[in-house]
Amino acid sequence: MNLTVRGQGKVFDGADAFVVNPGDLLLFPPDAVHYYGRSPESPDWYHRWVYFRPRAYWANWLSWPHQTRKVGRFSVGTGSLFNEFDELFYKIDQTHREEKRTAEELAINLLERLLIRCYEEIPDNQVSAVDKRILAACQFIAKNLASDIGLEEVARHVCLSPSRLAHVFRKQMGVNLLKWREDQRVILAKHLLQNTHASISNIAGRVGYDDQLYFSRVFRKREGVSPSAFRKAAATQFASDEQSINPFSVPGDAPSLPPQ
Repeated sequence: MNLTVRGQGKVFDGADAFVVNPGDLLLFPPDAVHYYGRSPESPDWYHRWVYFRPRAYWANWLSWPHQTRKVGRFSVGTGSLFNEFDELFYKIDQTHREEKRTAEELAINLLERLLIRCYEEIPDNQVSAVDKRILAACQFIAKNLASDIGLEEVARHVCLSPSRLAHVFRKQMGVNLLKWREDQRVILAKHLLQNTHASISNIAGRVGYDDQLYFSRVFRKREGVSPSAFRKAAATQFASDEQSINPFSVPGDAPSLPPQ
């Protein structure tokens, strides 16, 4: 995620090119091209950023509606909202640098706050908040993706009857609970395939599938390719992206500013 704090940046080239100004936020999913630099019309471009590995239950917070070549974007302007977001970026970085045993967990906590605030401020998102019991159900499922927990166990955890949980979950999340769990398993599997060297069988087990062949069938049905083919394509795309960034980078661009 990237926040412009001063000057202008340029993202992409050609017909897809666009300029970012102070207060503009960008979200780059794992498979998006990182192709950006200082805008030629601007003397400088100062921006904050944070790279992170998403947790499964963050999926809804990472679905930004306005995208160009998969890069999401929206603006918080340059008023009090900008100051709030700028401070969150700064705190995430400083907290992660602290020599504390819990530094990473505290930084993740701040990152979750940043993601939720983005979700709240994106104009296209629904005004009504997600039921806290549904959020608790999502977190419980996400923390136990490798376990074959059922509707009844999740319902007990959030103090709802199974039928009530099923009804409210589908209404608020748009899919039933088991389908949502499958979505999170595939999201996590994609992340592990892209960012680790773990074997396919190991990844299958880590996301809740004891049978590697069944995991591969589920993955292929969802993504259109096998897990191994997905990993190969991701590696090829990463190498291509690395080559495409360099010609567009501008020497002397400053990455960030301290709080004013």
